[in-house]
Amino acid sequence: MKKIAFSVLFLSCLFGFAQQNDFQAVKFQNIGPTIMSGRVVDLAVNTNNPTEFYAAYATGGLWHTNNNGTSFESVMDNAPTQNIGCVAVDWKSGLILVGTGEVNSSRSSYAGIGVLKSTDKGKTWTNIGLPDSHHISKIWVNPNDNNEIVVGVLGHLYSKNEERGVFKTTNGGKTWTKTLFINDETGIIDISFAPNNPKIMFAAAWERERKAYNFKGNGIGSGIYKSEDAGTTWTKIDSNSGFPTNIGIGRIGVTSFNENVAYAIVDNQNLRPNSKKEKSTDANTNLFDTEVIGAEIYKTTDGGKNWRKTHNQFINDAFYSYGYYFADITVDESNENRLYISAVPIIFSNDGGKSFESLSKDNVHSDHHVCWVNPKNPNHVINGNDGGVNITYDNGKHWIKCNNQAVGQFYTVNVDNKEDYEVYGGLQDNGVWAGPNNYVHNVDWLQDGKYPYEFLSGGDGMQVQIDTRTNDLVYTGSQFGSYIKIDRKSGKSDYITPKADKKEEPYRFNWQTPILLSSHNQDIVYFGGQYVFRSMNQGKDWEKISTDLTNGKVEGNVPFGTITSIAESKFKFGQLVVGTDDGNIHVTKDSGSNWTKISNSLPQGLWVSRVRFSNFKKERIYITLNGYRNDNFTTYAYVSEDLGANWKLLTENFNQNAANVILEDSENENILYLGTDTGLFISIDKGTSWQDFSNEIPNVAVHDLVIQPRVKDLIVATHGRSLYKVNISNIQQINEAINTKGIALFKIEDIYFSKNWGNKSFTWGTENNPNVEIWYYLKDNSNSAITIKNNDGIVVLNRHAKAENGMLKIDYDLSIDEKTKTAIEKKDTKIKISQADNKKYYLPIGKYTVELESNGKKEAQTLIIKERK
Repeated sequence: MKKIAFSVLFLSCLFGFAQQNDFQAVKFQNIGPTIMSGRVVDLAVNTNNPTEFYAAYATGGLWHTNNNGTSFESVMDNAPTQNIGCVAVDWKSGLILVGTGEVNSSRSSYAGIGVLKSTDKGKTWTNIGLPDSHHISKIWVNPNDNNEIVVGVLGHLYSKNEERGVFKTTNGGKTWTKTLFINDETGIIDISFAPNNPKIMFAAAWERERKAYNFKGNGIGSGIYKSEDAGTTWTKIDSNSGFPTNIGIGRIGVTSFNENVAYAIVDNQNLRPNSKKEKSTDANTNLFDTEVIGAEIYKTTDGGKNWRKTHNQFINDAFYSYGYYFADITVDESNENRLYISAVPIIFSNDGGKSFESLSKDNVHSDHHVCWVNPKNPNHVINGNDGGVNITYDNGKHWIKCNNQAVGQFYTVNVDNKEDYEVYGGLQDNGVWAGPNNYVHNVDWLQDGKYPYEFLSGGDGMQVQIDTRTNDLVYTGSQFGSYIKIDRKSGKSDYITPKADKKEEPYRFNWQTPILLSSHNQDIVYFGGQYVFRSMNQGKDWEKISTDLTNGKVEGNVPFGTITSIAESKFKFGQLVVGTDDGNIHVTKDSGSNWTKISNSLPQGLWVSRVRFSNFKKERIYITLNGYRNDNFTTYAYVSEDLGANWKLLTENFNQNAANVILEDSENENILYLGTDTGLFISIDKGTSWQDFSNEIPNVAVHDLVIQPRVKDLIVATHGRSLYKVNISNIQQINEAINTKGIALFKIEDIYFSKNWGNKSFTWGTENNPNVEIWYYLKDNSNSAITIKNNDGIVVLNRHAKAENGMLKIDYDLSIDEKTKTAIEKKDTKIKISQADNKKYYLPIGKYTVELESNGKKEAQTLIIKERK
């Protein structure tokens, strides 16, 4: 698919990326995994046929099923973004509206570009407005007039903005009216409407502020507003109503049973009575700190005039201290006392919120975001969580897991060096996995009970390093530097994270802490905190080899002032380059005895998302800087040829969202790969120009890249569509000589002859159809011809192509017509060619010459069809 890009200002006018694209014929293969999922943020279910529904993924697009989740089809592959906050469907007309930009406000809640509309089941999409909204929480469509639409907008995540609040259109999005605006830091996180009277609506306002170093998920702007005219005007719920309105009120979720009865769930960040105010210095402990009041449920029976808390006790272990990630409440339309709370577990109340029980049984991932309850069968519930979609028909006693699509949110990827190499990667809230590089999704594994990918460790999966001397020893871990060393052969694991002495201030570790094995000696491990740590014995003992390379500790509730990326030159042991989250880059040539800051001339205050040494020049360094955490979506990629003394911007005429990773090719120094929050791009001229490089990959964030150098595969880690693979061996050959000549025909893999070509192995089987890929490259747009001859000069294929350029391919199924078959047999009477069941004739064993001709120039390669011995 052709990638569509959008401007960094999120304007509604979308434009195609580059006019020149030399690599549209190069298709990526998705290699899963699928057994784990990505974060589901919303559901739209056909009430008349609940086996049909849409599942919206935070960064993985919109998926449709009409067989109760047995299989899903992506309906947003051609959309300009895969980042979703909500979805609404008018089932009568088939209208689909997607509010882009996730509202859960996590570290990877990517911004959107407004409201997208499709009237053809997702084949095409139109942006109908609110491009600067960034994060959209809810869409209501009038069931009697789908031109009347109400949208709740949360607004920018990392900065103030005016396009937040409630917006309404009565002409299908041609014009919008802002009907509710609180301030430039407070947006709308939820809207509910009364099923019996949709003119009655409640909107939940949420004041929140996220910075790279701190997240404030509560404020005086948080509260509930009511509309009695379908969102045209709004009135705030009175502070004397019983609903809490102080500065500690965080995210609010609302659900309406009818025009009088509604519930609200509140993330109350006020401290509990008699609680200690100080928090642990350990970031992981703070994730589960329970010193705040947490989740509270309130109910109104008079249309919002008065509210009362439904329970007397604290609802423990629902939100912990990060209710900003949850706060969704659903009431059963047939029984006002049945409530479902989407929290860390999914909890249920059968008595109007007085008491609760957990429905998080076997086969259900934690961290829940949405529930749909069947109004005709309240025991039938569809749930979306960080692990995908689950369905129950007995109110949570048993759950079906519906994970058949590759929507994993990968942070990292790496490869080992086995003959049939494996890929490794860490996923958001789904741990670290390893699996085969040639995985193709199917359910055959259910027969033998072993999924091809293997689970290695839990939590939020982070970086992976593999000792390739045996390929058995793996270093990996979870968020904030909690890392282990795993011996996959024995199953033994050891905790290896450096620990501060009691007299020291605790070490600061990034959410995605970098770890690196030295290419010079894989017993040597580097680890990043605010210092660079080094172990000479596989992580048993650590020493600091740097001072604090950051700008120091910043007060906040998110660890900041941390190292984000480490690289070592393959040309010299101990030559390291290190980047930090506060924009510093340092280099050492002597294993840390001396460090030089090399980032003073670069843009300041940006997250250093990647540092790399060149594979070809000892003094060459590549870096990417990322402004995502400042709502700055400019693409920053640089190169230095002198260890950082001078820098050259590689993206001066290129802007495709914040940059996450840059990778120099392993064989050709002219080729660079760049992963951004919009996708994957390639340069074949050292970054002078860039082209889209993402055929078959939707517009999704690319977080990491790695090349398996022996087989020359590029593996792409996406944050929403799992892993992709493509062989780059032909691309690597595009050099100055080829560009001068303007034409190249690449080596063709030998193929084994089979008598079963064109036949079925059994009656109900499929045909065995051979195929040979013939790849060639044309620098300039020109006509071309591919001719294949056997050793006797008989032409077996003659195919002409219209004027085109770039990396090109033809597929040849090795079939010949009857005239050619007769000519071959006449020339060599030993050869007998039989007709296959599909009525085709196929080439016999032999050596063939493949010729490419374009603009009077010729190239030749050999095709060999071998006998299998």
